[in-house]
Amino acid sequence: MLRAGLRQVKRGADRRGKRTGSTELSPPEPQLPKPVIGLVGGIGAGKSQVAGLLKACGCAVIDADRLCQELLDDPQIAGTLRQWWGERAWPRGGAVDRKAIADIVFRDEAELERLESLLYPKVIEKQRRLIEAHRSDPAVRAVVLDAPKLMEAGLDAQCDVVLYIEASPKVRAARLARSRGWSEHERARREKMQFPLDRKRARADYVIDNNSDTNELSTRIDEVLSQVLSGFTAQ
Repeated sequence: MLRAGLRQVKRGADRRGKRTGSTELSPPEPQLPKPVIGLVGGIGAGKSQVAGLLKACGCAVIDADRLCQELLDDPQIAGTLRQWWGERAWPRGGAVDRKAIADIVFRDEAELERLESLLYPKVIEKQRRLIEAHRSDPAVRAVVLDAPKLMEAGLDAQCDVVLYIEASPKVRAARLARSRGWSEHERARREKMQFPLDRKRARADYVIDNNSDTNELSTRIDEVLSQVLSGFTAQ
């Protein structure tokens, strides 16, 4: 049994489509030596904090946000965005203005989808290569995908386990106001462009409460990582 605040979620189907409890299960697939762990949760729930704790436990973290930011510096990508948005994205000329692009896409869902359709195939391919590299590294215990839209972009298909990081709206609002200067309206507006939280929670394998202090969260992360690793063979 997992202690309070950390529980495994029973789902009607696993990530490969086999029904839980069915009498017609296909033969089990070979276990991989190192699991890929995806992180989901509301904006401000603390996914990056959890990723950092997992990294401290010996996991390799792939930050999808960082990969997207790197792609914006690619001349071919930058040229396409300049064609789309012109001076709105380069109000001062020169380098890509990331804040201006964020203002554009988070106010228009169609523009966000257009940007994601340009970036996400490249992000997915780069993640695939990074996963392979990390799995071949004997120092890595597991691979963590930290992506703002893990499920929306279908990146959870690359994961063996998904963790849902849970925090109350009040806690998330306070964190975002402190770290990004966001209002509650801004958080809600951006979150509407993602899957509903109850949908993410239901599709996750574990729920981790992150309303408390770092020491308690660290203990829970150690616990769930042990649970996950116990299902995989060692190299």
